[in-house]
Amino acid sequence: MPVSTETAEHYIWGDVCDGWHLLKRDDISIIQERVPAGGAEVMHYHNTARQFFYILEGQGTMTVDDQIVVLEKGQGIEIPPKVKHQFKNLSNHDVHFLVISTPSTRGDRIHSAPAEDGG
Repeated sequence: MPVSTETAEHYIWGDVCDGWHLLKRDDISIIQERVPAGGAEVMHYHNTARQFFYILEGQGTMTVDDQIVVLEKGQGIEIPPKVKHQFKNLSNHDVHFLVISTPSTRGDRIHSAPAEDGG
């Protein structure tokens, strides 16, 4: 059966951000997310999960360890296991993106101290 944000399991994170489980399995997770202007997740890493973030609409900023990467529509970035990262929306518009994780990140998220620049 086809899946979309209209039919997928929806959740809210960070009080203002949306996520839709497009595929929710133990071996792989595909989530579409929406982060409004100014929204961000906390700096964290995963012990086993490898992730790929792909921008569908808008602009996102990813802090990877101490490096800042700006992602535009049509661009993506891989985050290997054990690498600290934080997604932010520093633009004035919503950003929509996919997060593909293998295996699933359930129970595999470890919060970490932010980078020295505050990110």
